[in-house]
Order: sequence, then structure tokens, then C-alpha cells
Amino acid sequence: MQRISLRFLLRVTVLGAAGVAAGGSDGASRPAGSGGDVRAKIEYCMDCHGRQGQGYHGFLTMPRLAGQTSTYLENQLRAFMEGRRDRNLFINMSRVHGLNPAMRAAVAAQFQQLNPPAFGSAPSNLAAAGAKIYEEGVPEANIPACSACHGPDGTGQGEIPRLAGQVFSYTVRTLSTWNRDRGAASGEQTSAAVMAPIARNLTPNQIAAIAAYVSNLR
Repeated sequence: MQRISLRFLLRVTVLGAAGVAAGGSDGASRPAGSGGDVRAKIEYCMDCHGRQGQGYHGFLTMPRLAGQTSTYLENQLRAFMEGRRDRNLFINMSRVHGLNPAMRAAVAAQFQQLNPPAFGSAPSNLAAAGAKIYEEGVPEANIPACSACHGPDGTGQGEIPRLAGQVFSYTVRTLSTWNRDRGAASGEQTSAAVMAPIARNLTPNQIAAIAAYVSNLR
């Protein structure tokens, strides 16, 4: 298991203060930056998300970025910058770090190429129920099959995120708080908005089952 480091905790603390100072700073107005600048941003991401983008399972759970679609990653970085995602100051990444479009693309491309093993720490007894929901949905509750959008292998496509190998506790938390943190962020018909009624209809047990199943997909 990846251990949380003092450097990581210090970065979290500093980011909380830095977010206030950053205010309305928009990285899109800044130059693209050198390859060294981009590498520094990637290293910064790895402090929290792991050297291989595998995420962090434990206190302050961090999502797996490895293998994620580049379009999805770019969209989420932009959403942080615009305040449409996770408004907590310490994770408002694009605003604090000034990631312009070129940098966002470079960071996303780097993490998309990574493919470390999944943690595999989810409750194994839930996987079968999760597989059924993932592949068939729950028609009586208006829950479509996850595979219809995320693909049979959970690798996603375009703006639809990869779920395969995602940290169990992160998926549970994300689906459980979707409408508070993601679904109501804007009136736009984005993939986040489409997920809102689905997440709302899922029970806690169903969420845990889905999270357990996808966490072990490769």
C-alpha cells in the first residue's frame, strides 16, 4: 500500500493557503511553458496520486489517474480551474498551479500512458453483484448498465472516464456524493450531468458492489 508522506501533507496544507491567494488566476492566459515546467507539474500530481498514477487508498483517498482517458483528465482539470468541481481549496488544482491548455494536455497524456496494477483491496464478496449491475443495470430503478457508456472492460472513451482499476473507496465516495459535488455543478448536459439521476437512484449497497467490481478490472 502506498504510504502518505510528510511532503504530501505539507503540500495539502500549502495548497489550502495558496488557493486563497490564487483567487481568479486563469492559467489559460499564461504561456505553455517548457518541458521542464510540464514535468514539474506531473511530479506534483504524483506526490498525491502516486508515482505510477495508481492513486492512494486510505486517509485522503486519491483517485487513480493511470490509464484514464486524456479527454476526461483535461476536462476535469479545466473544471477545477473553473470551480465546477471539488471546491475545497486544497484540491483546486488548475487554479493553484496555473495549468494552461497545453500543460493540461501534456499532463493528461502522461497519465493516460501509465498502467500499474490495481490495488485490489475491495471486498471480494461484492464483486459478483457489482458485475451484474455493471453489465445489466437495474432496469426497475432506471439504472442503465455501466458498460453501455464505460465499455465492457471499463476503460471508458473520450469524456467518459475509465473505471477499471479505480480505487474502491474513491468510487464509493464519488458516487455517494455525486449530486452534491458533481451533478449540480452546472446546467450543461455534460457526462457529469447525465450521471446525476443514475447516482441518485443507486443504493449504498449497489454503489459498494459496483466499486468493488470495477476496482479489480484491468
